[in-house]
Parts: sequence; structure tokens; C-alpha cells
Amino acid sequence: MPPTDIGAWLSAHWAALSVTPQLLLAYVAGALGVALAAAGALVRTMIPLRWLAVASNLGFLAFGALFPSPTTLAVAAVLLPINLYRLREILRLTRKVQAAASRSDLSGLWLRPYMKPKTLPAGAVLFRRGDVARRLYLLADGRLELQEIGQEIQPGRVFGEIALFSPSKRRTYTAHCLTACTVLQIHEDTVRQLYFQNPAFGFHLISLVAARLSDDVQRAVPPGPP
Repeated sequence: MPPTDIGAWLSAHWAALSVTPQLLLAYVAGALGVALAAAGALVRTMIPLRWLAVASNLGFLAFGALFPSPTTLAVAAVLLPINLYRLREILRLTRKVQAAASRSDLSGLWLRPYMKPKTLPAGAVLFRRGDVARRLYLLADGRLELQEIGQEIQPGRVFGEIALFSPSKRRTYTAHCLTACTVLQIHEDTVRQLYFQNPAFGFHLISLVAARLSDDVQRAVPPGPP
């Protein structure tokens, strides 16, 4: 575009802005939408990212309505409810983690919405010692035992977490169903996503692993002399 044409284009737009405040507001809203979208791309945690995405969508909605730009308006109208829904999910998970922390509850309230049920008959083996660990489990109903140490898992307890994060990723015990059992399972990929997205969840998971390792160490230490 020749310099004279660029000057004419800028003059025309400046005149339009001075005559129509609506267009000025549209440009301001659009600029805010772009700035907020760029800020969202720089943050590392999910809750601020979703808040910035919602605010950016609102800015583009205003721009699309005031400019007007039907395409921008339609895209922002589609993205806004999606970002609001995802934000609501993350906030709800955070509240559950905080509630569990206040009760010192490590029963897996933060995992249940993401877990799938699996039913096993009496005598079935959920996993064997040496198996590659791909899932984390929670016993919903029934009686299940870790055979090598004779320890029975209580309903509501999360188990199988140590092997999931160990370097070898191998199961250290065999999980055997003493009765018909219903377990809830979650894949390691989902666990890792929750871990990185929610620091509170990550701290709870670390606490859970540390507590189990401490129990294993205590079992391995022989009792002292009477």
C-alpha cells in the first residue's frame, strides 16, 4: 500500500473514531481481549489461565458486538461457556481438596469424579507383584488384600500410588480380592494432569506417598529387644 493510501486509511479511521465513540470502545475491548489472551498464554497454572481466558472472551464479545464483527462475536460466544465450565470444574476440585485437607482426609475425594469403576469376583487378582503400574486405585466395596504382607485394604482407601511414581514403575505387592470387590481406577496420565494443574492436589498426593513409604519402612525395621 503506498504511503499516501496508508495516510488516507489512518485519517479515515481516526475520523471514524472521533465521530463514533462506539467504534472507539470496540477497539479498546478488542485490545483488552488480545492482551488478556496473551497474558493467559504466559501463566503456568490452570485457574489464572481460565480466568484470563474468560475475561479475554468477554473483551472479544464486546468488540464483536460494537464493531460489529459477527465472526468474532460467534467465536467468543462459543468459547466463553467452555472456559466457564472448565473454570467451574477446577474450582470445584480445589474446594474438595481443601475440604479434605481440613479433615485430614486422604480418602480420594479429589479423585472420584475422574475414576471409572471396575468389578472383580472373589479370588481375582487386580495386579501382581512385578506388573507395570499404569493406574491408581480406590477400593469402593469389598475386601482386598496385599498378599505379600497380609495387609487388608480398607474401603475408601487409595492404593497403588507408590509404583505409579517409582523409577521402575513396578508393583511391589499382589492385590488379591478376598470377596467380590468394586474398585475405582484412574489412569496415570489423568493423575499427572491433575497433579500439574492443581498444586493442592499435588501436595496431597505427595503426603499420601510419603505416609505409605513411612509405613513400609516401619514394617521393614525389625523390632528392638524387649
